[in-house]
Amino acid sequence: MTVIAMTRQLGCLGTDVANGIADRLGLKIIHSEIVANHVAGRLGVEEGTVLRYVDGSASLFERWSINKRKLSRYTTEEILSIAQQGNVLIRGWGAATLLRDMPHVISVRVCASMNFRVRVMMERLSSKDAGAVRQELERFDAASARTLRASFNVEQEDALLYHIVLNTDRLPVEACVNAVCQLAEHPLFRDPAMTHTELADKLLEAKVNSALTEEIGIGIAPTGVTVSAVNGRITLAGVSSSGALRERAEMVAHRVAGVCQIDNRIVSVPTRGGGFCAEASQRGTPSRQTR
Repeated sequence: MTVIAMTRQLGCLGTDVANGIADRLGLKIIHSEIVANHVAGRLGVEEGTVLRYVDGSASLFERWSINKRKLSRYTTEEILSIAQQGNVLIRGWGAATLLRDMPHVISVRVCASMNFRVRVMMERLSSKDAGAVRQELERFDAASARTLRASFNVEQEDALLYHIVLNTDRLPVEACVNAVCQLAEHPLFRDPAMTHTELADKLLEAKVNSALTEEIGIGIAPTGVTVSAVNGRITLAGVSSSGALRERAEMVAHRVAGVCQIDNRIVSVPTRGGGFCAEASQRGTPSRQTR
């Protein structure tokens, strides 16, 4: 079960690298239209609206029609759901950033110098206007950086986010393909059971987080609820002055498919006026099985 998450700069031959890796390893390439179709359906907007929003070319009305928080949550769920299928190479959509903490998923960045990218795009577009091509590439880079910053609070240029960074200005496409395929053969990335479990837990966390965000207002949980999952067991943690949060959060989490057990460590504390007493200690309460 191989999962590769790749981010690439426009015009760096990243598509060629992705195609070569997929052919060699027998992976399905997940491109932007596949992700956008499902996310757009949940947002209630057109697929093109989502694609234009992500690449920075959306109109003012289209930007207004997109709920940024929902876009981030739905994209996260979609990427994780796709990754859980296994034997996929996911291009773009912040997948490499989203899955960066999962040691069994290979995160790859393909990049090149601006001059190299300009030459590639001029050839592809049959254009002789280097200035216009450069301007469009800079606009695309800025939009991509904004999207990642808003969704994951990271900078896409940070090499520490990836297992491997490939510069196609210095390396031939074939050498890049060989490097990633060789990495995929390492024992670290050859444990399908562990990969599936990690992705399943990450997806469960995302679904519970999404459900809590949808159903619990900031007035009840001003600092939010922290969610973690291990083998289907969900741990809820947080502090609130509202006595309703503890019970409400557990009820919402129980309704999420895949949750098999909940360890509720949400703590309710008294307000300054002393009108509410703590109803739970930091130790939390015993877990209970869902039916």
